Amino acid sequence: MHRDAAEAPASPPTASFAALGLIPELLRAIADQGYEQPTPIQAKAIPVILQRRDIMGAAQTGTGKTAGFTLPLLQFLAPQANTSLSPARHPTRVLILTPTRELAAQVEESVRLYGKHLPLRTAVVFGGVDIDPQIKALHAGAEIVVATPGRLLDHLHQKTVNLSRVEFLVLDEADRMLDMGFMPDIKRILAVLPPRRQNLLFSATFPEEVRRLAKELLHAPVTIEVAPRNAPAELVSHLVYLVPAPRKRAQLVRLIRGRDMRQVLVFVRMKRDANRLAREIQRDGIATQAIHSDRTQAERMQALEDFKQGRVTALVATDIAARGLDIEELPFVINYELPHAPEDYVHRIGRTGRAGMPGEAISLVAPDEMRFLEEIEKLLKRKLPRGGAGRDDEGARTPRGHVPARHRGSHRAPADERRAADTARPAFDFTRPYEPAPAAPGPTPPQSRPLPHHAPRSRPTAALLGGSGSRQSHKKS
Repeated sequence: MHRDAAEAPASPPTASFAALGLIPELLRAIADQGYEQPTPIQAKAIPVILQRRDIMGAAQTGTGKTAGFTLPLLQFLAPQANTSLSPARHPTRVLILTPTRELAAQVEESVRLYGKHLPLRTAVVFGGVDIDPQIKALHAGAEIVVATPGRLLDHLHQKTVNLSRVEFLVLDEADRMLDMGFMPDIKRILAVLPPRRQNLLFSATFPEEVRRLAKELLHAPVTIEVAPRNAPAELVSHLVYLVPAPRKRAQLVRLIRGRDMRQVLVFVRMKRDANRLAREIQRDGIATQAIHSDRTQAERMQALEDFKQGRVTALVATDIAARGLDIEELPFVINYELPHAPEDYVHRIGRTGRAGMPGEAISLVAPDEMRFLEEIEKLLKRKLPRGGAGRDDEGARTPRGHVPARHRGSHRAPADERRAADTARPAFDFTRPYEPAPAAPGPTPPQSRPLPHHAPRSRPTAALLGGSGSRQSHKKS
């Protein structure tokens, strides 16, 4: 950390936003959103930013840090706010950089909500969508630009954005930007900004790489840290199931059905695994979609909206989504695969336990992932509780094709169980080309236990076109 850095002074909880010195237009917008008291990060950050100090702000996700920098920046811009149609009257004075499209969209939405009573313009630019509407918005003038580094560089190369009058720079989720390899892009952007500006660096965690960046970027920063470094949300409970990799899907389905999970965010490491897992549990009768960087922005936004509205039960995501998803009252996060970096575990589970609501983080851990679990427990400084065998994970401990003892020596189950298994079998997916089942060493007994009563029932057409064994395994972000 910069040797001139200072710690934000400890202060008693602020009773209201008005006590922070915010202008009436902002107080009205805050009231419109139903907020009455600032969160700890807001109570500490807003006064310091209004003093024109650089900041290193560390806070868990879901603690309100976006409003912590948005509100004072809007107050700085308020005296020059105007309704002129001339782009020259709306120069870009605030630049906010985020690592993901989703986070950029959410930050821009917050800026618009809190600035609704001020005649200020905002623009959001990110990749994966048509660049022409963004060019039009930038040409019209926007005091506040929220951007991802890659697409902003595209605009700089095309000379469709002018950053020569930027007075305030915000790096949001700085650690994630470095993890995603954005450091070269950030340095190119910094090279075209005016040297005299206020810099605000916010991050959920402060790894050493971020501290080195802060030392280069910030001038005598004030460090604001409202939670222990790399601490998970206090309202999140943790549970670990030790499950061999081939049996994870069965355990996942059993958890979703047995716990009656209506909204669950499932994390995997690779994009191709997200696609495959989403297809497989969709076939198991659970409404599922995948979200990752290879999907178009329209597809990602639609999947997120379907998830928020309850049309999708399970959203399978890669770590690219760990920072960009803002879902109120999300009850469950399941780590289908543990992340390689323990800090990413904190980011993942930060999607739940937000805004004072409790949440649960469940991890399915295969034997070859134990070293990742040990690193996570080392970071959290505690051992995570294990789920007991014979309860939720009972189905996961039964290998596919396993024949109960009472049926061994016979290739046919009783008639009533055969009928139950047939009616519980999911419908064949006619939208995909037919692929024959892989050759088996011998006849496979039918499923001897009926699926749960809420599994989808349909005619056993799959048996006519290759049977239930024809399910095929259908990209790290």
